[in-house]
Amino acid sequence: MAPEKEKEEIMEVKITGKSRVKPNKKLGRSECQLVTFDLPYIAFYYNQKLIVYKGNEYEDRVGRLKDGLGVVLEDFYQLAGKLAKDEDWVFRVEYDDDMEGVEVVEARAEWISVEDVAVEEGTSVLKELIPYSGILNSEGLHRPLLSVQLTKLKDGLAMGLAFNHAILDGTSTWHFMSSWAQICRGLPSISLLPFMDRTKVRNTKVKLQLSPPDQDLQNGSSTDDAKPVDPPLRERVFKFSESGIDKIKSELNSNMPPGSSKPFSTFQSLAVHIWRHVTQARQLKPEDYTVFTVFADCRKRVDPPMPESYFGNLIQAIFTVTAAGLLLMNPPEFGASMIQKAIETHDAKVIEERNKQFESAPKIFQFKDAGVNCVAVGSSPRFPVYEVDFGWGKPETVRSGTNNRFDGMVYLYQGKSGGRSIDVEISLEAGAMERLEKDKEFVLE
Repeated sequence: MAPEKEKEEIMEVKITGKSRVKPNKKLGRSECQLVTFDLPYIAFYYNQKLIVYKGNEYEDRVGRLKDGLGVVLEDFYQLAGKLAKDEDWVFRVEYDDDMEGVEVVEARAEWISVEDVAVEEGTSVLKELIPYSGILNSEGLHRPLLSVQLTKLKDGLAMGLAFNHAILDGTSTWHFMSSWAQICRGLPSISLLPFMDRTKVRNTKVKLQLSPPDQDLQNGSSTDDAKPVDPPLRERVFKFSESGIDKIKSELNSNMPPGSSKPFSTFQSLAVHIWRHVTQARQLKPEDYTVFTVFADCRKRVDPPMPESYFGNLIQAIFTVTAAGLLLMNPPEFGASMIQKAIETHDAKVIEERNKQFESAPKIFQFKDAGVNCVAVGSSPRFPVYEVDFGWGKPETVRSGTNNRFDGMVYLYQGKSGGRSIDVEISLEAGAMERLEKDKEFVLE
């Protein structure tokens, strides 16, 4: 038994140190209330990303990352702060020079290679490389808003990141990461300053009282049968080549519905492709509803428009619903037209109505409130994830963590090979995933 125990100990990710990084300069105190676009994510989990690099200069890289972090936090200081709330449960993000700052964890897992974490199938190893698994954004009241774990691998560095989703979305996340990389590469300052005043887009004070997590169980039956057990999920990355993406898009656009004047975009083409094939793999009945959800960037949709550098959440979920039979029996352009219409009609007026609805009756959303039999798309292939170069080359792989995953959650990333290639990271119930993997029409060459 002893050798087996030794093996288990060797196979653990070992934490070797913890420290905090604050902005290098004294900035004084600042606070900014969370706005209507931020609040729905309070009961989501921290947003986790994993970026993996090759190379063996671990200590040197950690030093450079910490130094660069202290500089970039001078501009992105809210990430070094905390969540707070007043007696009316109005949430805000605040920063003060006395706060402890961003958490940086150093770790070793030299039995893991870069190749091990670049595999297409999700593994339990990934969970050990990213901090704050299972931690809700509301815990930002007493935890750092950003935690970074830097793990030494056999032949590289794994950078696990946990961002508090209540204070920023994907666009802001990758703006911050790109800026941090610029400083580490030796630029004297970042190329695009963040726009930090989120109240410019919305200034309504919203009282959002959080209930205890188990309140629903207390109000309902107390038997063990009251809480359904979720089926086991599998996670997998499907790599769509540039030629595969072009084929899906051109085939869809060669059969445009009568009266359509606008061609389907790359996103709309890939979205309906995923939605149809996942629906087929789930073996739904024709009358079963299925929902396609996309978290759309609203920076250019709001009135007045906000700059790309707006720091915060400026996204809203856009829903498209139909019956599984209608989606699958009709040609792909049927579903694509619904997605296109839903996205195009989500204008400033619709956004305003959604905000007013939330403000009049604030609702705590959970990460799986995306809809029945849903396919929900987060992230975007427009995010420059493979351009995050800290001075030792581009990443080998970029992945999402285990937080905020549910049956049908999809993350889209630009493909490592560049161009129009896209990596599609999907979580599905195990049986449906097996059928999707065998579907020869899903990933086209």
